[in-house]
Amino acid sequence: MRSHTDRDATTEIGSALPGLRRASGLPVVFGGAVRATGRVHYTELFGVGTEAIRGLVVLQGRGLGGKAVSMRRPLWVPDYLEAEQISHEYDEAVRAEGLKALVATPIVVGGRERGVLLGGLRRSLTLGDRTVAAFEAAAREAGQRIAVRDEARRREAEARRAQAAAEEPGPASPRWSEVRALNAELRSLAADVEDGALRGRLLEVCARMDAAARARTRPDAPRLAPREVEVLGCVAEGGTNADTAARLGLRPETVKAYLRSAMRRLGAHTRLEAVSTARRYGLLP
Repeated sequence: MRSHTDRDATTEIGSALPGLRRASGLPVVFGGAVRATGRVHYTELFGVGTEAIRGLVVLQGRGLGGKAVSMRRPLWVPDYLEAEQISHEYDEAVRAEGLKALVATPIVVGGRERGVLLGGLRRSLTLGDRTVAAFEAAAREAGQRIAVRDEARRREAEARRAQAAAEEPGPASPRWSEVRALNAELRSLAADVEDGALRGRLLEVCARMDAAARARTRPDAPRLAPREVEVLGCVAEGGTNADTAARLGLRPETVKAYLRSAMRRLGAHTRLEAVSTARRYGLLP
């Protein structure tokens, strides 16, 4: 069974192929994720004429793609079947697709090999620097998107652990401060996630955390928006508007607007009064 990290890498590799084909000028582009076993699975293909390459499992260090992954650098050959610097366990699939000139570039994220992008021509040719550079750029961009997914999953896991740890204590527990901080970070991170399903899951976790926090407030507490509570939480910790804006990924003017709205709902005339009132109602730890 594939892990979430495998699926994330596979998704980004598949998304990169159409643009990579245009940028490199190569008619055939393909690739796949490095699984937990260390093997590369070629599952994403664009421009192929057969299914010979789909599902091919490549050992690190073997063939062109496996060697590029193990060496962590781009490799290319003018004629795959005639190349002496690579092993030839996968010649049958390459021959069936009619490929000759090939390039392979690994995707490395946080010091870990996550996948590889390959492209080829059906004729012998020494590939130029421009073509290789297009693959390097595509691998770098895919790696950045995979890193965002990794961070989103890490934050989601942290938030779930914090939520579970905070289920027993009341609103005065310092654990709730951590929960609210993670909630703010998750919302900010979700805005940068392009994958709609993953973004939706992150926001769902945020909503559940908001609901858990509201369950521990006084019944007569004014109803504040999640962002208003987050802004008040930063103010309670001594943050300025600029600090709060940087922490929550907002503009200072937006922070001021949330703060004014929260003060109005709480019937407070100063920032400190707003924090004190919010704590009295159990809206803040």
